[in-house]
Amino acid sequence: MPGETDLEVMLRTLAVERRPGTFAYASIRGELPVGVRAAAVVDEAEGTTLVALVDELDAAGVPWDFACAWLTLRVHSSLTAVGLTAVLARRLADAGIPANVVAGAFHDHVLVPVHEADRAMAALLDPVV
Repeated sequence: MPGETDLEVMLRTLAVERRPGTFAYASIRGELPVGVRAAAVVDEAEGTTLVALVDELDAAGVPWDFACAWLTLRVHSSLTAVGLTAVLARRLADAGIPANVVAGAFHDHVLVPVHEADRAMAALLDPVV
């Protein structure tokens, strides 16, 4: 599934879309709790990290951390593309916004504090930030 590799093209055509809801990170052992749909899963030695909707985690009684907005970068970047994450991370860092990045097969996703979502979207799209 080839995607774009030219950094200038990716930055010029970049759009950012916010997924509905508030997400959070949780660490679990064993099976995914009933009623929780993981938007992202990372297997680690200490347990399984998942990102899911806060409402679903709360309903299942799963402790969570880092209430965040899920921002999807609407550019089909190649998994071998160089520089996109670095440029966007610099823009967010310059704006003082913490971020966590998850790569999908078609898009990158940036998770930022929920109260910083609007500023983060502006920073990601503003080349002078």
